[in-house]
Amino acid sequence: MRVLMLGWEFPPFISGGLGTACYGLTRAMSRQNIEVVFVLPKPVPASASASGHVKLVSPASPLKNIGHDGDDDDESISEAERLRRAVERAGVEFRAIPSPIASPYPAAPPSPGARRKRVRFGRIEYIEELDHGAYSPRAKAAIARIAAALPEPTHHHRPPAGNDYAGNVVDEAQRYAHLALRLARAEHFDVIHAHDWMTYPAALAVAGASGRPLVVHVHSTEFDRSGEHVNQQIYDIERRGMHGAISVVCVSYLTRNICIHRYGVPASKVHVVYNGIESDAALPPRTGIRKADRIVLFLGRITMQKGPEYFVAAAKKVLDKIDNVKFVMAGSGDMAQQVIAMAAEMDIGHKVLFTGFLRGADVEKVFRMADVYVMPSVSEPFGIAPLEAIRHDVPVIISRNSGVAEVIQHALKVDFWDVDDMADKIIAVLRHPPLSQTMREHADIEARQLTWDGAAHKCMQIYQQSLRAMMHPAQALR
Repeated sequence: MRVLMLGWEFPPFISGGLGTACYGLTRAMSRQNIEVVFVLPKPVPASASASGHVKLVSPASPLKNIGHDGDDDDESISEAERLRRAVERAGVEFRAIPSPIASPYPAAPPSPGARRKRVRFGRIEYIEELDHGAYSPRAKAAIARIAAALPEPTHHHRPPAGNDYAGNVVDEAQRYAHLALRLARAEHFDVIHAHDWMTYPAALAVAGASGRPLVVHVHSTEFDRSGEHVNQQIYDIERRGMHGAISVVCVSYLTRNICIHRYGVPASKVHVVYNGIESDAALPPRTGIRKADRIVLFLGRITMQKGPEYFVAAAKKVLDKIDNVKFVMAGSGDMAQQVIAMAAEMDIGHKVLFTGFLRGADVEKVFRMADVYVMPSVSEPFGIAPLEAIRHDVPVIISRNSGVAEVIQHALKVDFWDVDDMADKIIAVLRHPPLSQTMREHADIEARQLTWDGAAHKCMQIYQQSLRAMMHPAQALR
């Protein structure tokens, strides 16, 4: 079977879990002899060398055959080279469409009617809402100090400037649809598989032109990203994509319920396929050396969806009882300056460390430093990061409002808003080694059951059902 897959992220060009999921799923599909052509909105460098078997092509450039050699850990290699090596490992054919939009995650909209001004501290620039109070001098000093210490962000992680980011992304999704349709006309495929809303216009266009069944994969919805204040344009795109598909794949039952009840999708065509984790890579054993400070880790986008402010509020309560703890916030996002200021106002700025966006070896390093990982998400369709923490032998505390809570029982679960309970559970893990050990051992057994090979197998079954439904439209999908 040959699948035309549409996605907005793939390693190393990632800003969230979507790219990680696409890599894991396509790699597993290649092991199961499913051919995948992946349409990725990234430019193809004109200087790419010609050797190997992975093909990248854009409408504006000739076919390039890309090979593989060298060490991925070499910091001197270019981002184009990292992409080349990532796709080589996946064993997937790629079609790359140039795009100025780096991230599928729009910034949170401003509060309706708020008066605003632009403020810059070092490399941090943000919009301060005047009707909600300016930051205190102490908070501004903390922001400036932390901004100076943050690593310079690379070009593919920097979100576009301006207040019309969501509008730009919608326009870019339409442009992507036009170019993807042009590429698809030259391809042979049996099924179209589209990941998240930015690819849905393209997927609908290709499905209409080709007559092939469309499967849309919902990794996140506008309700997850924006709460009740959804961007109507994005919601409409999501709804059209879900209703225009033969099958809808959701990463959890939490997301499935949203698709059914918030988007009106018939339950009969909505399937759950949990994300997996690559557990074949050997990790070095954890060191027995004890550090003076215990480390509590938050790793993810610093946005409303991820609940970073609840993490900082819980940190304050923990530090009132235990002094030798540091809280590490690894990630970037539109709420970064807000939580930095929050920590400063609480007088715990010296105990909350902000690393900026991490990837590769740095992610491995921060997990291996951690004593406990906390995911306080307000709405988390799945949540791959807790699985990564478990793979690194780290006990996890997760939001009940997450898909991963459906499949990992040996984690401590909290309501994201209950910072007292969150703090109590952090303290319990830090103070009681038997609890930490039990959580780590049993959660590891559970996480090993969540494999990308299993996810790929379920997707294959959905493809086959979708093809049967196209041939026999009177028969309902089961």
